[in-house]
Amino acid sequence: MHLLRLHLLRFITGFTLLWQVSAGAADFKDSMAQRTLACTACHGAQGKAGPDGYYPRLAGKPAGYLYNQLVNFREGRRHYTLMEDLVNLLSDAYLREIAEYFSALDIPYPLPTKNPATEATLVRGKTLAQQGNLARGLPSCTQCHGAALTGVAPNVPGLLGLPRDYLNAQLGGWQTGQRRAAGPDCMAQVARKLDATEVNAVSLWLSLQTVPSPAKAVTQSPAWPAHTPRMDCGSTP
Repeated sequence: MHLLRLHLLRFITGFTLLWQVSAGAADFKDSMAQRTLACTACHGAQGKAGPDGYYPRLAGKPAGYLYNQLVNFREGRRHYTLMEDLVNLLSDAYLREIAEYFSALDIPYPLPTKNPATEATLVRGKTLAQQGNLARGLPSCTQCHGAALTGVAPNVPGLLGLPRDYLNAQLGGWQTGQRRAAGPDCMAQVARKLDATEVNAVSLWLSLQTVPSPAKAVTQSPAWPAHTPRMDCGSTP
């Protein structure tokens, strides 16, 4: 309940700031930075990520990915009341403008936060992320998210620079149907093949990796290894 109140306070604060600058403040400029104050109230200044691990980074993510997520919140494929209310009445064109604004921001990533983990857990997480499991038809994370895991433009996000709690929550959302994409929903298929120990291992390993510089998404996915089942996705998660 306390966390929900904190989230609500941030949301109200963002709209209050937005109202104040639009009400005639002397330094008001009709810019996307001003218009997106309701976004950065939770996602951090310039979309660099919120402080509590649950509001992900927006800056520098592929524009197509950000746009798809805004549409998914508006259309009910992703569920978070504050986000749903924020985008409910916004047009496709305006959502795309927001997505392109945040995608163009180039903000340095912080160093990863240390988390306790056994060597066996980290090895397991690295193997899943980089190799997958051919016997189970489980592709590696790198097959869709790029060899460096920094994403593939225009629609696939990077996985580095995200907190462990956020990664766990999103994988859990895919497993339970709380997070969806337009079919075929490949991330749901992948997530449901992971057990709880594997989710923990891969999210922990990903959260401990330093983001390379530059961290921009590449424009082409790696070639799929022979005999590996290719994932044909709909609206990329």
